[in-house]
Amino acid sequence: MEYKYIIKPRALQKIRSFYNNVALKYQHTYSYEDLERNVRDAFFSVYQIEKTLLRRLPTLKRWEGCYMANTDRWYYAYKIEGDTIYVVDACHAQNMKESVSS
Repeated sequence: MEYKYIIKPRALQKIRSFYNNVALKYQHTYSYEDLERNVRDAFFSVYQIEKTLLRRLPTLKRWEGCYMANTDRWYYAYKIEGDTIYVVDACHAQNMKESVSS
């Protein structure tokens, strides 16, 4: 089956925010080109959901009711409606833990 992919604003914001924070923390060694490449790679990996990124049950309570897929760096929460995959959230691997404020 060929899927359509829609990345919700929350997922987009999480990816951009993570790499913006990396850029701020490592401003002398992490370039704007690094930031753009990392964001682009994270976005493009979404299109591998249900292809090479396999469906899993979520490990975070806030993702209950969704499926989860992961790369080596990013975890994605998503829903499938017909032939459309909605990516509703994203979390970098180093942040994959339940937070108190969820």
